[in-house]
Amino acid sequence: MPDVLSAPLVVEFPFTRSLGPVQSAFLTGLRERTVLGVRADDGTVLVPPVEYDPVTANELGDLVEVAPTGTVTTWAWNPSPRRDQPLDTPFAWVLVRLDGAGTALLHALDAPGPGAVRTGMRVRIRWAATRTGAITDIACFEPYEGEPGPSEPAPHTGEFTDPVTGIVAPARLDYVHTPGRAQSAYIKALEERRTVGERCPSCRKVYVPPRGACPTCGVATAEQVEVGPRGTVTTFCIVNIKAKNLDIEVPYVYAHIALDGADLALHCRIAGIPYDQVRMGLRVEPVWSEGARHVDHYRPTGEPDADYDTYKELV
Repeated sequence: MPDVLSAPLVVEFPFTRSLGPVQSAFLTGLRERTVLGVRADDGTVLVPPVEYDPVTANELGDLVEVAPTGTVTTWAWNPSPRRDQPLDTPFAWVLVRLDGAGTALLHALDAPGPGAVRTGMRVRIRWAATRTGAITDIACFEPYEGEPGPSEPAPHTGEFTDPVTGIVAPARLDYVHTPGRAQSAYIKALEERRTVGERCPSCRKVYVPPRGACPTCGVATAEQVEVGPRGTVTTFCIVNIKAKNLDIEVPYVYAHIALDGADLALHCRIAGIPYDQVRMGLRVEPVWSEGARHVDHYRPTGEPDADYDTYKELV
């Protein structure tokens, strides 16, 4: 059995969103050391607040202020904090029902060990020294032995100076990707500037890149078949928005390409031709990246366009 490849992979993007009046008031309130909830149609105070009632779906806007103290309703110990978590020392994830609230807020509790945490313990907010209008304005919760806050929340207009109207939430996933036997063989063939797929023993279709099993028949595949290198554009799109960290000027064309001998189209960039002259049926060939083990783009071969009937099943 050939060696199976693996490599670290990071998927990361910033998610930017605007805030409605309820979320804007909540996050701006945190900046001002004020915790706001919203009263639902049945009278329950929801913290964090939501813009629509989870039962009736009615729009909500009756904002109230709750106390910065509360009770732990459940918890889990985190012995090994990860990057960008609230604390860099072991802590407990806790659900805290703040005094005056009817629902619980998820955050971190700074405690010396799991033996110091229990359901029902009293806690209070530890505010961040620098606050910007984000959930991280609550640095964490800490144990609290003082008097509870008022059980009845106070009405609040939700109005603040310089309200927060939008947030950027970075999303990141770090993991080790293992492509498996079939795709490992595919990647290794690319080092030799060859493209290989695998043939299904039942329907006889050749899949590129190979998946190790036929998606139609559900049976394992093992027979390797070299395809291409030339192929046919089956469909395409014109990209007009430049991607971050991608050194390609827009507009450019991204296409599905059915390599000769393959029964599944792969996708790649088309170059060597004006973007507005790319068309279905265009015959193309690969241009390999210098010093890399992948195709940089496909370019026209100069052959006559393929007849639609030869690739219509791959559109």
